Amino acid sequence: MAATESAARPSDRRGKPMDMLRFATAGSVDDGKSTLIGRLLYDSKSIFEDQLEAVERTSADRGEEYTNLALLTDGLRAEREQGITIDVAYRYFATPRRKFIIADTPGHIQYTRNMVTGASTADLAIILVDARKGILEQSRRHAFLATLLRVPHLVVAVNKMDLVDYDQRVFEDIVEEFTKFAAKLEVADLTFIPISALHGDNVVQRSANMPWYEGTSLLHHLEHVHIASDRNLIDVRFPVQYVIRPHKSTDPALHDYRGYAGQVAGGVLKPGDEVVHLPSGLTTVITHIDGPNGPVSEAFAPMSVTLRLADDIDISRGDMIARPNNRPQVAQDLEAMVCWMTPERQLAPRTKLLIKHTTRTAKALVKDLHYRLDVNTLHRDEQAGALGLNEIGRVSLRVTQPLFVDEYARNRLTGGFVLIDEATNNTVAAGMISGAS
Repeated sequence: MAATESAARPSDRRGKPMDMLRFATAGSVDDGKSTLIGRLLYDSKSIFEDQLEAVERTSADRGEEYTNLALLTDGLRAEREQGITIDVAYRYFATPRRKFIIADTPGHIQYTRNMVTGASTADLAIILVDARKGILEQSRRHAFLATLLRVPHLVVAVNKMDLVDYDQRVFEDIVEEFTKFAAKLEVADLTFIPISALHGDNVVQRSANMPWYEGTSLLHHLEHVHIASDRNLIDVRFPVQYVIRPHKSTDPALHDYRGYAGQVAGGVLKPGDEVVHLPSGLTTVITHIDGPNGPVSEAFAPMSVTLRLADDIDISRGDMIARPNNRPQVAQDLEAMVCWMTPERQLAPRTKLLIKHTTRTAKALVKDLHYRLDVNTLHRDEQAGALGLNEIGRVSLRVTQPLFVDEYARNRLTGGFVLIDEATNNTVAAGMISGAS
């Protein structure tokens, strides 16, 4: 439940708040994504001895003359046998400066949906490029998907520099080619780093093998990239997840307690702030903000808290709390980009589904499919009649209940949604709102 999650950022040993960076790795098959993550975990001393021993044994059993750090993330047997990543593998590690959540996403085109899943909540995406092969179709596809999902920071890690003798010209040619391609996309922050994940060059420490490179190591960049301003701290958005009424409490002070729990999706909330409840449009004032460890003086994304209000208003799950003069759009007609994620059926006009947006679920009808997007060429196929597995297109949706939305470009939480098959309850698509009425 949202109210039980941490309401404040973790702290380091000195009590100083620590940021948490979520980042996704992507790229073509065999570009070294799993090896890079294994190197980060190993060199930052974020793995246990028994894990390392297991990897060393498996490497020896396979006849490899080195410790294959990719095995730290390739956990599925099918992945280890094929040497590829199939599912999204999440890993966690920390340095004295920052905590990290890694999403290791697949490289194959048939796993586009997994890339969308892994990058949807990422603050940063690392696109790996094999120095020998240069920019491939998959590199362009994953860069486009990262920008489509509005990942604020993009790092192009040119891997396997050891196999091209750490040649500066090879790196510069890749930088030039990718920069030209990125000009067609909306990339806010683009960084290039030459690395060798296998040997650790420029991964955690600067490499003596590339004295011509004047930038930082990859880990240093991850520790210092500025993400605080990426979140929307202007538009207050608080989707209500649960109403807390401890009726059976033995504490008399809690008999009249009524709190509204949820995760802050935007803006900053403080006791004394005037807010508006949607859909009623009634205004009230925040009296208290409660976190898991007691009252807090302010709440901001992505904190999970409980709000107490001055007035008794009929508020339930799926409602929204915002500022009186800064409200989300209240809409039943949506324009959105959708990634279709199931092989069992296709997305076509007149398809009926459930839509889950923040904490509200409603029925939805696909009114129109405007075009299918080729993520490799960025070509729009306006003659497409349906979307199949891993395909992306622009659709119009009609929803049975009003939703409180922002454009995805402005707020990834209130601008994103998932579509659910009503018969199976399976999530079949992820969507990004581009317009509403």
